[in-house]
Amino acid sequence: MAKVVALANQKGGVGKTTTAINLAASVALLGKKVLLIDADPQANATSGLGFDINQQGLYECIVGDVQARDVILHSADIKKLWLLPSSINLVAADTDLSQMENAHHIIKGIVDSVRGDYDYIFIDCSPSLGFTTVNILTAVDSVLVPVQCEYLALEGLSKLLNSIKMVKSRLNPALAIEGFVLTMYMRNKLNNQVVSEVREHFGELAYETIIQRNIRLGEAPSHGKPIMLYDAAAVGAANYLSLAREFLKRNKTKRE
Repeated sequence: MAKVVALANQKGGVGKTTTAINLAASVALLGKKVLLIDADPQANATSGLGFDINQQGLYECIVGDVQARDVILHSADIKKLWLLPSSINLVAADTDLSQMENAHHIIKGIVDSVRGDYDYIFIDCSPSLGFTTVNILTAVDSVLVPVQCEYLALEGLSKLLNSIKMVKSRLNPALAIEGFVLTMYMRNKLNNQVVSEVREHFGELAYETIIQRNIRLGEAPSHGKPIMLYDAAAVGAANYLSLAREFLKRNKTKRE
């Protein structure tokens, strides 16, 4: 049975989707069967892996009688990577989900229907904390939080952490924080201070691997490829492979 991990941060532009794409691809390249679910109406994870955003995907699974297995796409470039795509239609999910019976558990049902097919399922959340994101937090085992190395980074996490606490107390008692990943790092005094604060505040939940700011990393999605296929020699490729190894090592320890 797959471990299911949401990538979430209510602040946009922190490297959340970049981390979702490249962590999922890296874990798959390291030999695990991985499904990435794009749960953001912007569909950047879908286009970032080279897929058309104008096709059936998560939204149709939510509102229709479409089964997830029928719309999951297999990566042509990475043998053990699959995607459940998103589209702009997903913007209506907050309203639709709130009107459904058993409303908070709709996405959990979708995830559980394919959970046995993979080793890990990653879900790229939208930058909002609406009904869809709460649905996702109800469906997952843990939340991985990308944190940009910028001033007030910790202050911006309070709403997300409160949402996680609320879902844990009311809907998903097993929900845990997978960890915090520092992103968009530049070697300067301010960024080093943010790194220190995150590690001091969150302790072992803060990953050792830091994702550095990298031009090639920003270019890769426009070519529909994860960074390790776009430019294997880029710093970003090394960073995300390191993150994947650390993620797998932590989860091996937890499962043992």
